[in-house]
Amino acid sequence: MIKVNAESIEKFLKEDEINKIRESLDKAVITLESKEGEGSDFLGWVDYPITYDKNELKRIKEAALTINRHSECLVVIGIGGSYLGAKAAISALSPYFTKEGVEIIFAGNSISSTYLSELRDYLFDKDFSVNVISKSGTTTEPALTYRVLFELLKKRYMKEEFKEHIFFTTDKEKGALREIGLKEGYEMFTVPSDMGGRYSVLSAVGLLPIASAGIDIDKMLEGARDAFKDLKEKQNPAYDYALVRNALYKKGYKIEIMESYEPKLSFISEWWKQLFGESEGKDHKGIFPASCTFTTDLHSMGQYIQEGERHLFETRLHIEEVKADLDIPFDKDNLDGLNYLAGKSVDYVNKTAEEATAKAHIDGGVPEIKISIPKVDAYNLGYLFYFFEKACALSGYTLDVNPFNQPGVEAYKKNMFVLLKKPGYEE
Repeated sequence: MIKVNAESIEKFLKEDEINKIRESLDKAVITLESKEGEGSDFLGWVDYPITYDKNELKRIKEAALTINRHSECLVVIGIGGSYLGAKAAISALSPYFTKEGVEIIFAGNSISSTYLSELRDYLFDKDFSVNVISKSGTTTEPALTYRVLFELLKKRYMKEEFKEHIFFTTDKEKGALREIGLKEGYEMFTVPSDMGGRYSVLSAVGLLPIASAGIDIDKMLEGARDAFKDLKEKQNPAYDYALVRNALYKKGYKIEIMESYEPKLSFISEWWKQLFGESEGKDHKGIFPASCTFTTDLHSMGQYIQEGERHLFETRLHIEEVKADLDIPFDKDNLDGLNYLAGKSVDYVNKTAEEATAKAHIDGGVPEIKISIPKVDAYNLGYLFYFFEKACALSGYTLDVNPFNQPGVEAYKKNMFVLLKKPGYEE
């Protein structure tokens, strides 16, 4: 099980300050469990590790095998929650250098003409498939990307094999993408209608790309299933995390830095930033989510964290058991002065730096929450995804906002459509 340690918080919060938040959080638990709060029509993620469609899971695994048989690359076209979860899982669980199987490429998450142009050139002489992920099929970034790659697919493949390289993940009943898929006979998977994108990583939205990367999605769902059971207890790690971070927010700590000492987890932080930022940031409320990868960012952001304005706290992802380690060799010349570390492991040095940094930051006035993960594998990642989703929903309700909508996201789109002269936006 994931563990939450917030012992250092005693230096920053009084017991009555925590208890005041506990009252609100207990109400949030009731609101979430009763499914009667704001956004209750987007709670499909809560039971999904238990109620997921077994037949669709089988089709996802079959599609992943098909993609690996006939494609060198799978281009995952989506933005926001339609790609961040899969990107986080694949980055965390894939080797840094040697890659086996299909290459997973993410596109449709920006409007960079340079990226799209270079991607088209890169794919020109490769066998590739696309997985378009969009509930509506009309979101600008992925729709534009699909148009460009669709033209390349038509040039690359004969008509009889063309549709074997296209996979849609979209709404089960409506939308432009579904209409196209039904007309053309493309393989389609479901974006659950009762689940927002940022909560959808454990559905087909995330599972098809993750499975195509050779990751065990059965193990991932097993981890989420165990989290579902464990986090139903009255006192649990998700509750503790939501409690402490909200108590700190009430005290005036407005920025939360998610940090880890393993670069593989950097996209876990990116997924986490969308989850919490989009869920809490409304009605002029919410903790601002930021992220750092240490020790790398200690050489850039460390000074500010140590001695800058005291309006931030840290949440540290700690890995108990690393995937690989090696010992530091002895050097007879010792010109770098590192012989005092000879024979010790690199992970030992990393974990020592981790503890030293935590102590320095706490002593410098930065509260810290430590989240311990047994190891980085498919099971524990599934558990971690669900842990954060549960904690985020509780945090949103504790703040008295709807954790499942995102009305502010539409503002830039409306302005963009007006400037681009999209029909219907002339006024």
